[in-house]
Amino acid sequence: MDRLADLNRKALALMCNLRDKDERDDVLVALCKGPSRDAYAKLPPMTVADARAYHAIQIGAVADAGIDLVNAYTFNQVEEAAGAVLAAKDFGLPIAVSFVVETDGCLDNGIGLEEAIDRVDALTDGAAAYFMVNCAHPEHFSHVLTGQPRLKGIVVNASQCSHAELDNATELDDCNPEELGVEVARLVRTFPELSVVGGCCGLDMRHMREMAASIKA
Repeated sequence: MDRLADLNRKALALMCNLRDKDERDDVLVALCKGPSRDAYAKLPPMTVADARAYHAIQIGAVADAGIDLVNAYTFNQVEEAAGAVLAAKDFGLPIAVSFVVETDGCLDNGIGLEEAIDRVDALTDGAAAYFMVNCAHPEHFSHVLTGQPRLKGIVVNASQCSHAELDNATELDDCNPEELGVEVARLVRTFPELSVVGGCCGLDMRHMREMAASIKA
């Protein structure tokens, strides 16, 4: 854990120095962190208290490093997400929580995306800055979106394959960048609360340019 904390401090120092060198007041530097265990495995849930203590170690190591927020990506359990939110709150840092969903739009344990958001808010008194979904193709979650105002970001996969299929793949499935851009833009227009858009597995700058161009069109 000491080595991880040291790596986080060095990485954040690099990003903060780049931002400050260019005097960019429109750039946010975030601690990007994942769950404590495999986000794609069926594992028993942590307690909120255990998760809070675990994530406090990493967050606390860089809380005074000049960061603006914490991005908690690829969480698949409500309790751990709630613990991470509370740990960030303990250090006075805003945190965005991003859930990973399967092809049915649910977390690995069957909890729906928006139900997971509601449960984390209930366990933390709404302390998260906002929520996102990541590491999933729009086809996997677009059918479960209802305009939940707390869900403000989508960080998508290029491939429509399941996580199990991707894990066993021997070649990169980078899909069609133009088609992905159109689909992401459709979601942003349908759900204007989605103000954070990004790429996850299988994406490169081709996909990002197509998403940006389609959203602007």
